[in-house]
Amino acid sequence: MLRLAVTTRAETYERMQEPLADRSIAVEHVPTTERTLTPDDDLDGFDVGFVFPPRLAEGGVADALLGVPWVNGREDVLRSRYKGETLARLSQAGVPTPETAVVSDPVDEAQLRAAFDRFDPPVVVKPNSATRGVGVTTAGDLDSFLGICDYLDLVHDYRATGDCSFLVQEYLPEARDYRAMVVDGDCVGAVERRIQNDPETDRDESRQMGVDTTDPETAHSGVRPSEADTTSPGAGVGQRGPTGRWKHNVHRGAVAQGVDLPTELRDLAESAAAALDVPWLGVDLLVTDGRAVVNETNARPTIDTADKYRPGFWDTVATLVRQTA
Repeated sequence: MLRLAVTTRAETYERMQEPLADRSIAVEHVPTTERTLTPDDDLDGFDVGFVFPPRLAEGGVADALLGVPWVNGREDVLRSRYKGETLARLSQAGVPTPETAVVSDPVDEAQLRAAFDRFDPPVVVKPNSATRGVGVTTAGDLDSFLGICDYLDLVHDYRATGDCSFLVQEYLPEARDYRAMVVDGDCVGAVERRIQNDPETDRDESRQMGVDTTDPETAHSGVRPSEADTTSPGAGVGQRGPTGRWKHNVHRGAVAQGVDLPTELRDLAESAAAALDVPWLGVDLLVTDGRAVVNETNARPTIDTADKYRPGFWDTVATLVRQTA
């Protein structure tokens, strides 16, 4: 039986054990944080790892001790970890993305003004590498934007801060927010993430977008944004809910419902995964009338319950694991 090392013990680990065991793959937890790691630790006997550990420093030690190939290795995770790099790679590959400027502190006020003036306010300001929508905000005028930048400058001035960059991005107020899951180049499911609204209105609007959320054969074919084992989950930016909220992260109170994406959106998600060359990828899509863009990607997406995927999902995962090994 193939031995698969999994370095997190959240939903993904729990949900993959039984279905992969049925396919002759033993899933075993190998902790890489909140412990000591030494060259004497016995981590031999594994054939393949499932996603490079979330903390890169400790992950490098575990990687050396395990000596296995990874479904999403270090470089795969890094291509998705930093939002600015991800969007630059996608844009250069011809994949549509939101208009974005990456700011590397420290910069003078003239450069910040120029960055703000590229957009029609409000603008979205977000950390380059934070997760779960943490630190994402909007600025509707120049003074507010410069005030946010002042706070970021104080954070970046701390010597231990490794990433001293942030993104300024166009705000898409009427966008619908989808997370598509791509496994080995194939879009195997998607969810729509939204603020809790009236169900009938949501269904009507989804039908207008060509997404069927009522068909029982297709309504559960996606995955949630990553939870405990994330590095870059989508910070959804879209319609404001009845309370004025606009972040579509499930961790921020949004809901995720399985949907059947139209062909053009599945193709867009698959194009993003191909451009980044990442075999296991969550792709965040923002869709407005006549426009669809890839907003972020996540190389550590959580596996959801089986009813959120197309039939044969676990066969596809098992094949990916075996091919990697």
